[in-house]
Amino acid sequence: MYKEYKTIKELVGPLMLVEGVDGVKYNELVEIETTEGFRRGKVLEVNRDKAVVQLFENSQGLQISTSKARFLGHSIELSVSEEMLGRVFDGMGAPRDGGAPIIPKKKMDVNGEPINPAARNYPNEFIQTGVSAIDGLNTLVRGQKLPVFSMSGLPHAELAAQIARQAKVRNGDSKFAVVFAAVGITYEEAEYFINDFRKTGAIERTVLFTNLANDPAVERIATPRMALTCAEYLAFECGMHVLVIITDITNYAEALREVSAARKEVPGRRGYPGYLYTDLASLYERAGRINGKEGSITQIPILTMPEDDKTHPIPDLTGYITEGQIILSRELYKKGVTPPIDVLPSLSRLKDKGIGDGKTREDHADTMNQLFSAYARGKECKELAAILGDTALSSTDKLYAKFAEEFEKRYVSQGFNANRTIEETLDLGWELLKILPKSELKRIKTQYIEKYMKD
Repeated sequence: MYKEYKTIKELVGPLMLVEGVDGVKYNELVEIETTEGFRRGKVLEVNRDKAVVQLFENSQGLQISTSKARFLGHSIELSVSEEMLGRVFDGMGAPRDGGAPIIPKKKMDVNGEPINPAARNYPNEFIQTGVSAIDGLNTLVRGQKLPVFSMSGLPHAELAAQIARQAKVRNGDSKFAVVFAAVGITYEEAEYFINDFRKTGAIERTVLFTNLANDPAVERIATPRMALTCAEYLAFECGMHVLVIITDITNYAEALREVSAARKEVPGRRGYPGYLYTDLASLYERAGRINGKEGSITQIPILTMPEDDKTHPIPDLTGYITEGQIILSRELYKKGVTPPIDVLPSLSRLKDKGIGDGKTREDHADTMNQLFSAYARGKECKELAAILGDTALSSTDKLYAKFAEEFEKRYVSQGFNANRTIEETLDLGWELLKILPKSELKRIKTQYIEKYMKD
């Protein structure tokens, strides 16, 4: 039975105070009945007989004297079904593509339930993204959370769309789906993603949730949770391998800060709430695999680093919670390298678990280490040449400098439409290593050099 109250006492921005409440719970869904219709919100705080309600819509024009608050007894739920594949929804899970509403198989609480650590299965299966700088050097593993750290003006949207289009689990009989959550983006960006997926046919296996920049900031907090709830249904109820891409986490954190300021909470670093770490963890930790379940959730959250600062609270805390990061470089982008992935500071902490014989290829680990080493030395040689001139370099140093140049041009830069198999990526690595004398390939076993280094 719903509980209705006419005791709305105060309205500040997106927050409303209701007094005299009884039995109301945190996160409970609320309907505000006004003379113009209904508005929705959720309970943010309960203190004795007072409840603070956060509105999802704009509070403009709302008359508290003539409005009623109805507490619905449950938190925000998403109607889920396999029919969601191929559809576009708004940030609250309502269809945005003009199609019919989903006939739900079940309704799920968007806040999810934490996975019991003892029930978690270790991520150890390779996911092919078709992007050499990720597959070859910072491998993505099924069940992993691997964020992309970008900067304003860099083409992270194109990279996100490319990964969503191309990603697949190598095991041919596995069902694969993508859940794409766009948080606080412009209308043009939303159209870009939708049109790209429709044009390439990727929409058939994709569920899109789009929260636009002019939608209420509060909706931004719900959008990633909607996407993850949909992913949990597809993964753990339908047995699919689900890749969740969320862009942009920075917009999500800004919305969190806005609501925190409205609640007059004591701010933490840079004005973000003190619970930012916990809140981000409640999103990221919904990735993984569960013992006895066929499906899995792999996450690629994308965030733009404010002021290009890696120590900013959002990338800093994200780096603590997730298993590595892919970093985009402004310097490479200026050189025309696309995608501009800076492979040296990038890291996938689980890459060793998803590569090798039976997963990718036996030579993967050795060539990966050798490419990293050669590229790092090549960059040093190029810097030395810039300061002291080419004459300061030995003949071997010049080869390393040439290797670094070719590596960026041919291995890292592949454009946003090239979809390379892992074999093509590994073979390209061997081709580039031919620039160096065999005596320099100290990190690769001799049998692999004899088998794969074709003259």
